[in-house]
Amino acid sequence: MPRDIVEYAVEAVKTETEQKHISIDTFLPGTLPAVMADKEKTAWVITNLLSNAIHYSHENSRVLLNVQQVNENIQFTVQDFGKGIDAVYIDKIFDRYFRIPGSKQEGTGLGLAISKDFIEGQGGFITVSSETGVGSIFTVSLKAAG
Repeated sequence: MPRDIVEYAVEAVKTETEQKHISIDTFLPGTLPAVMADKEKTAWVITNLLSNAIHYSHENSRVLLNVQQVNENIQFTVQDFGKGIDAVYIDKIFDRYFRIPGSKQEGTGLGLAISKDFIEGQGGFITVSSETGVGSIFTVSLKAAG
Protein backbone atom coordinates (compact mmCIF):
# COMPACT_ATOMS: atom_id res chain seq x y z
CA MET A 1 0.00 0.00 0.00
CA PRO A 2 2.84 2.56 0.49
CA ARG A 3 3.52 2.20 -3.26
CA ASP A 4 -0.12 3.08 -4.09
CA ILE A 5 0.05 6.18 -1.89
CA VAL A 6 3.32 7.34 -3.46
CA GLU A 7 2.18 6.69 -7.03
CA TYR A 8 -1.06 8.61 -6.46
CA ALA A 9 0.71 11.59 -4.87
CA VAL A 10 3.43 11.82 -7.52
CA GLU A 11 0.85 11.65 -10.30
CA ALA A 12 -1.28 14.31 -8.58
CA VAL A 13 1.56 16.86 -8.68
CA LYS A 14 2.85 15.93 -12.13
CA THR A 15 1.67 19.16 -13.79
CA GLU A 16 3.28 21.28 -11.06
CA THR A 17 6.60 19.47 -11.41
CA GLU A 18 6.56 19.84 -15.20
CA GLN A 19 5.78 23.57 -15.01
CA LYS A 20 8.76 24.24 -12.71
CA HIS A 21 11.03 21.57 -14.22
CA ILE A 22 11.35 19.82 -10.88
CA SER A 23 12.06 16.12 -10.58
CA ILE A 24 10.71 14.00 -7.75
CA ASP A 25 13.33 11.43 -6.83
CA THR A 26 11.53 8.55 -5.16
CA PHE A 27 13.08 5.85 -3.01
CA LEU A 28 10.61 3.08 -2.26
CA PRO A 29 11.85 -0.39 -1.31
CA GLY A 30 9.83 -3.21 -2.84
CA THR A 31 9.58 -5.13 0.42
CA LEU A 32 7.67 -2.69 2.62
CA PRO A 33 4.72 -3.97 4.61
CA ALA A 34 1.32 -2.34 4.24
CA VAL A 35 0.65 0.72 6.35
CA MET A 36 -2.23 0.84 8.83
CA ALA A 37 -3.83 3.98 7.46
CA ASP A 38 -6.61 5.38 5.34
CA LYS A 39 -5.09 5.27 1.88
CA GLU A 40 -6.99 8.30 0.54
CA LYS A 41 -6.27 10.56 3.53
CA THR A 42 -2.62 9.56 3.59
CA ALA A 43 -2.27 10.12 -0.16
CA TRP A 44 -3.86 13.55 0.29
CA VAL A 45 -1.27 14.41 2.96
CA ILE A 46 1.68 13.24 0.84
CA THR A 47 0.27 15.15 -2.14
CA ASN A 48 -0.03 18.29 -0.01
CA LEU A 49 3.56 17.93 1.23
CA LEU A 50 4.85 17.39 -2.31
CA SER A 51 2.86 20.36 -3.60
CA ASN A 52 4.31 22.59 -0.85
CA ALA A 53 7.82 21.31 -1.57
CA ILE A 54 7.42 22.07 -5.27
CA HIS A 55 6.00 25.52 -4.56
CA TYR A 56 8.93 26.48 -2.34
CA SER A 57 11.60 24.90 -4.56
CA HIS A 58 13.61 26.68 -7.20
CA GLU A 59 13.00 25.89 -10.85
CA ASN A 60 15.09 23.05 -12.25
CA SER A 61 15.61 21.49 -8.82
CA ARG A 62 14.45 18.30 -7.19
CA VAL A 63 12.31 17.02 -4.36
CA LEU A 64 13.07 13.77 -2.57
CA LEU A 65 10.35 11.34 -1.51
CA ASN A 66 11.68 8.52 0.64
CA VAL A 67 9.62 5.70 2.14
CA GLN A 68 11.14 3.32 4.64
CA GLN A 69 10.30 1.10 7.56
CA VAL A 70 11.64 2.31 10.90
CA ASN A 71 10.88 -0.19 13.65
CA GLU A 72 7.08 -0.70 13.62
CA ASN A 73 6.43 2.38 11.50
CA ILE A 74 6.39 3.30 7.84
CA GLN A 75 7.90 6.73 7.28
CA PHE A 76 7.19 8.93 4.28
CA THR A 77 9.75 11.74 4.02
CA VAL A 78 9.42 14.71 1.67
CA GLN A 79 12.53 16.85 1.34
CA ASP A 80 12.98 20.03 -0.66
CA PHE A 81 15.98 22.26 -1.19
CA GLY A 82 14.08 25.55 -1.27
CA LYS A 83 14.15 28.56 0.99
CA GLY A 84 13.35 26.70 4.19
CA ILE A 85 11.28 27.84 7.16
CA ASP A 86 12.57 30.36 9.66
CA ALA A 87 12.96 28.80 13.12
CA VAL A 88 10.62 31.47 14.54
CA TYR A 89 7.71 29.91 12.60
CA ILE A 90 8.50 26.19 12.81
CA ASP A 91 6.19 25.60 15.81
CA LYS A 92 3.32 27.48 14.14
CA ILE A 93 3.16 25.97 10.66
CA PHE A 94 0.72 23.24 11.71
CA ASP A 95 -1.69 25.80 13.22
CA ARG A 96 -4.92 26.44 11.33
CA TYR A 97 -4.85 29.51 9.08
CA PHE A 98 -1.18 30.22 9.82
CA ARG A 99 0.80 31.58 6.91
CA ILE A 100 4.38 32.74 7.19
CA PRO A 101 4.40 36.55 7.13
CA GLY A 102 5.65 37.94 3.85
CA SER A 103 5.08 34.63 2.11
CA LYS A 104 3.65 34.77 -1.37
CA GLN A 105 2.04 31.39 -0.74
CA GLU A 106 -1.51 31.32 -1.93
CA GLY A 107 -4.04 29.32 0.01
CA THR A 108 -5.88 29.27 3.27
CA GLY A 109 -3.18 28.15 5.67
CA LEU A 110 -5.09 24.92 6.31
CA GLY A 111 -3.11 22.29 4.38
CA LEU A 112 -0.57 21.44 7.07
CA ALA A 113 -3.17 21.67 9.87
CA ILE A 114 -5.44 19.22 8.03
CA SER A 115 -2.46 16.99 7.25
CA LYS A 116 -1.57 16.86 10.93
CA ASP A 117 -5.19 16.06 11.88
CA PHE A 118 -5.39 13.27 9.27
CA ILE A 119 -2.12 11.65 10.38
CA GLU A 120 -2.69 11.97 14.13
CA GLY A 121 -6.25 10.68 13.68
CA GLN A 122 -4.68 7.48 12.34
CA GLY A 123 -2.35 7.11 15.32
CA GLY A 124 0.66 8.55 13.52
CA PHE A 125 2.63 11.76 13.66
CA ILE A 126 4.11 14.36 11.33
CA THR A 127 7.30 16.31 11.98
CA VAL A 128 9.32 18.97 10.24
CA SER A 129 12.91 20.10 10.28
CA SER A 130 14.06 23.05 8.27
CA GLU A 131 16.94 25.41 7.80
CA THR A 132 16.61 28.79 6.13
CA GLY A 133 18.26 28.74 2.72
CA VAL A 134 18.72 24.96 2.79
CA GLY A 135 15.19 23.51 2.62
CA SER A 136 12.71 21.51 4.64
CA ILE A 137 12.11 17.88 5.52
CA PHE A 138 8.60 16.71 6.45
CA THR A 139 8.23 13.21 7.86
CA VAL A 140 4.95 11.32 8.19
CA SER A 141 5.10 8.24 10.38
CA LEU A 142 2.32 5.63 10.52
CA LYS A 143 2.10 2.13 11.97
CA ALA A 144 3.10 -0.73 9.70
CA ALA A 145 0.59 -3.55 9.33
CA GLY A 146 1.39 -6.90 10.85
